[in-house]
Amino acid sequence: MYANLGNALDLFTEFVVGKSKANLNRLKKNTTGNLNKSIKGYYKVSKNSFQINFEMEDYGTFQDLGVKGSKSSNKAPNSPYKMGSGSAPKGMFKTAINSWVVRKGIAPRDAKGKFIDRKLLNLRIRKSIYETGLKTTNFFTEPFETAFKRLPDEVVEAYGLDIESLLKNSIKNGK
Repeated sequence: MYANLGNALDLFTEFVVGKSKANLNRLKKNTTGNLNKSIKGYYKVSKNSFQINFEMEDYGTFQDLGVKGSKSSNKAPNSPYKMGSGSAPKGMFKTAINSWVVRKGIAPRDAKGKFIDRKLLNLRIRKSIYETGLKTTNFFTEPFETAFKRLPDEVVEAYGLDIESLLKNSIKNGK
């Protein structure tokens, strides 16, 4: 019954998901591919309303909005998340940072040319992130806001076309 509305919502969710994934790649934030694979958009049309939902790995929100550091907020001044406040990610850093260091091939050397101990390196990286935070990327927010600004006009037009079609079919069928 609401084919045009469904098409408009399809375009909306496809745009947001596609641009979000492209932004992750462009920003080089798609290290494992898990976040990229997890981004999905759904919608449901009911008699008098419609609902749109997006989902992604939990840490995607931190990547998108950033996290204020415990000592500095420059990287994510408008983020609702702050390290050490209970609103920011906990516990995941130890294993996530170690995996990231390995994937990126980070193996710095000291002044004598010896490799720095990985546990010490991981500790320094975690401390830096904890104190300075995670930079806001808006990989999801920007495409969502762009598409959302266009959505009302597209929905009104699509809904109008669906009602027009319904009226034409009703008149044609003598109802």
